[in-house]
Amino acid sequence: MLLTANKTDLAIKGKLFRGFGDASRLSILDALRDKPLTVGEIVEVTGLSQSNASNHLGCLRDCGLVVAEQNGRFVTYQLSDDRVGDILALAESLLADVARGVYECTRYNQ
Repeated sequence: MLLTANKTDLAIKGKLFRGFGDASRLSILDALRDKPLTVGEIVEVTGLSQSNASNHLGCLRDCGLVVAEQNGRFVTYQLSDDRVGDILALAESLLADVARGVYECTRYNQ
């Protein structure tokens, strides 16, 4: 029974990190760290196409990493929890120490 619970926990953690595992989604999350933005503003900041940004925002919203609020004709997106920004900051801090190894890693390019 404990093994099953552990596998479930790991699967859920894996899903969480998949939200962070795409450069486009990371660019959106990074853009939302400072303030809530509309899709148009996210497109401007990230350089993603509107359809690509909307698709990734849908994924991030479904996974609970961002929330959306209707403001008249516009939908404003923001991080669902300050800890999402904390995870990004922690990743940057860790990357500052291990960047060479990550850059040279050939296993993740498969």
